[in-house]
Amino acid sequence: MGRAAPRAVLVSAPRAAGAALGELLEIAKGQAVSAGTLLLESFRDGREHEITSKSTPTDLVSEADRLAERVIHEGLAELRPQDGFLGEESGAGDAGSSGLRWVVDPLDGTVNFLFGIPQWCVSIAVQDEHGSLAGVVYDAIRGELYSAVRGGAPTVEVWAEPGPVHGGTAARARETRTLSASRCAELSTAMLATGFAYDARVRAAQAQVIARAIPRVRDIRRFGSAALDLAWTAAGRYDAYFERTVKPWDIAAGTLLCEAAGLRVVELPVHEDLPWGILVAPPALCEPLLELVGGPA
Repeated sequence: MGRAAPRAVLVSAPRAAGAALGELLEIAKGQAVSAGTLLLESFRDGREHEITSKSTPTDLVSEADRLAERVIHEGLAELRPQDGFLGEESGAGDAGSSGLRWVVDPLDGTVNFLFGIPQWCVSIAVQDEHGSLAGVVYDAIRGELYSAVRGGAPTVEVWAEPGPVHGGTAARARETRTLSASRCAELSTAMLATGFAYDARVRAAQAQVIARAIPRVRDIRRFGSAALDLAWTAAGRYDAYFERTVKPWDIAAGTLLCEAAGLRVVELPVHEDLPWGILVAPPALCEPLLELVGGPA
């Protein structure tokens, strides 16, 4: 039996508000690179020792997460004192009075970071009442800074090597490329990315979905950073991405990148043991994938 038509996730709208988009984007870039540079130093030195858990024993947070968020929050408070703030580690944060809110994941992929796995990033977006206005995902390991503004083309700025930060701007020559997302139309040739919940019961239900899906597609990858998975999907490294239990700070910048690259972003409906989630795919793949991964067997 076919499923109901997918409902689009509103992450952008045609109107912009407040400050110029270019100004907001440059602020986001500067803060992401500042935090990412600090994280990269810690990652390379292997000096992260303070680790605690949050929702479950597998949901980890480190002092690096907290430090990176504090750096971003303080930087934004100086540059945009009237704006609101929502960070993964600080929770509800500040409401602000400007009508704009910064949504920040200071270290997406904490478990990877702590285990020395080079797949983590900084994600920053600024939103109005309609959704994301501007967003960046900074992959400090590879020196790749993904960015987009509402109504604009998504890009990636590539450094030969991540450099020091001076005045909020990385001091390295860079190449800028426009992102080109997949136009895959065949389920059997689709490379998918996904992620799993921290809750063991939800993981068990997700495993059933994966078992059903994997014979039908080219392959599935699971690396551990939702924001970076979204950026890589916008860049065409994956054909599509789906994940449940994602939070606003996980997806605020990445979904803007994907929509700007011409992909569809739709909701995964709630089922027993399968919480809300999102699916990102080329238009021709959206319906077949929703049928395949949108619910239990």
